[in-house]
Amino acid sequence: MSVANREIAERLRAIRELSEISAEEIAKKIGMDATDYKKYESGEADIPVSILYDITNLLKVSMTELLTGGSAKLHTYSLVRKDRGIAVDRKKEYLYQNLAYSFSGRKIEPLLVTVPVSAEDEPLNNHPGHEFHYCLEGSYKIQIDKHILTINEGDSLYFDSHFPHGMNAVGDKPAKILVIVI
Repeated sequence: MSVANREIAERLRAIRELSEISAEEIAKKIGMDATDYKKYESGEADIPVSILYDITNLLKVSMTELLTGGSAKLHTYSLVRKDRGIAVDRKKEYLYQNLAYSFSGRKIEPLLVTVPVSAEDEPLNNHPGHEFHYCLEGSYKIQIDKHILTINEGDSLYFDSHFPHGMNAVGDKPAKILVIVI
């Protein structure tokens, strides 16, 4: 696990403790086993972005605070230059870049997601809210509940993210997707 991921795990534990909520209570509220949740806080396991999203909503902290340890300060606008989004890299999953990390009080989480080419299906995840996807490059297969769709460059998709979902790139190159989590 990288130093950055260990720091996220440490911040997660500290924020939870300051919120006076037990690990067991958080695990129950986000619908997972307490033993697995504790692995996230101890740094034994990488934390999927969908879980980070659930936790930040539950603890009422911004994704920026959890990922960086600092708070977003901008209120009028936030400009993130190409390849400068806060990256969250999870092994065997996707590369995420938060595209509005410096804006305080965001109502959405805009992410640039790179989906790798993989021979195996990625695990499905779910979380409260909705997602909007716009495929910028390549193609990807997404499973939403029992539905499997192929999304190509220029296609868009909107769905209820409480349904289990997961993606894989189609073809020989990764897919780049603008994902907006609402």
